[in-house]
Amino acid sequence: MTQSPAVRTTGRSGPVRIGERAARTLVSELARMNDPKVALLVGVSPESAVLAAAIEALLPGDRLTVVPAESSTAAALREHVTAQGRWVADRVHVVDALSDAEPAAVVVAGEAFVGTAEEARHDIQGLSKYLADGAVLTVATTATPGRTTGAAGELGRQDALYGVGSDLVLRNSPPIRVHRLRFTPASPAAADRLAPAYRPSSVPLTRGMHIDSNGVAAAGITLGLAALARVARPSSKLWLLPALAAGPVAAFFRDPQRDVPEDPNAVVASADGKVLSVQRLHDERFGDGEWLRVAVFLSVLDVHVNRAPVAGKVVDYFVADGGFVNAMKPDAEHNVAAYTVLDTSRGTVVVAQRTGLIARRIVQRAPIGTLLAKGERFGLIRFGSRTDVYLPADAAEPLVGPGDKVVGGATVIARWR
Repeated sequence: MTQSPAVRTTGRSGPVRIGERAARTLVSELARMNDPKVALLVGVSPESAVLAAAIEALLPGDRLTVVPAESSTAAALREHVTAQGRWVADRVHVVDALSDAEPAAVVVAGEAFVGTAEEARHDIQGLSKYLADGAVLTVATTATPGRTTGAAGELGRQDALYGVGSDLVLRNSPPIRVHRLRFTPASPAAADRLAPAYRPSSVPLTRGMHIDSNGVAAAGITLGLAALARVARPSSKLWLLPALAAGPVAAFFRDPQRDVPEDPNAVVASADGKVLSVQRLHDERFGDGEWLRVAVFLSVLDVHVNRAPVAGKVVDYFVADGGFVNAMKPDAEHNVAAYTVLDTSRGTVVVAQRTGLIARRIVQRAPIGTLLAKGERFGLIRFGSRTDVYLPADAAEPLVGPGDKVVGGATVIARWR
């Protein structure tokens, strides 16, 4: 009896190619888990970039079960795994069919979904049966609008109630969108054992410096305006203004790599900038008790990527209406702000992304249910703004004061008692 494929990956134009960058995005949940774990990789062939990325992500205590793609065989995969050496062969187990696999902490579909919306939904539901409690299913669809992409998004909104996220990978042919789905709740304590997630939303310039995708788009717009100005008025030098602005605009969205302190008791800055205030206060929106709030002002020259000050699970996110006062003034705490509420092993922690006089756009990329590692990027604010970190006052001791300069993800602003 012929078994239907676990994942439909072949359309009218053949299978969708997944390159190295997209493969790394697909296995990012596997790569960031520092504890020994069981993973399941479905639908790959020996030459698959996803298989190579998954093997590269393995740690000594990990176990990886691999299911062959429709175009491959278990025998070919076993031969390939054996050729990788004893270390890989001891940790990678090839099975003949998906029905031979066991539940795993991470399940990855090794090829992008194609086909109808109903087929995609059926395939995703079939793979979700192999998820352990709190586990993540990672799947890819083509990024062009269509029925398959819509099906994955619809399933994420309706069924994956405990964590939905996605990454757009433009540097793939064709571009793809990677969806991370969680169908059962994960423990907030699990975030303590995670490394910051790999994100393809920034473009690498050097090993230590990236540009956020927002910066790439903004620079592209300014260059487009320069081109239009030159065509419209070829004798004028007006086009030089937007052309010269492209570099500074892109630089505003720089996204440097940061060395996050390994001390489990350290609370790190959520953004670069200058400490405006450190105070104890009450805020009923976050629960009873007193809070320690560290407010940091970000000038237009600071890095505006925001990072998680502690490891935790996103349990709430809301935007409060308000004004657009200069972020350095005390009244700025009544500005429009986005609040990300984290459940952690030490209690509730809140990060407020506040707008300023110029900043009117807040980007938050961590949906409810997401597990964030300490120092992990979760959003940004465009242009001058302010970021506040709220900690349980009786559980944390501040280590910075007004006027101190802090570096997001690196400077320790407080320590758990």
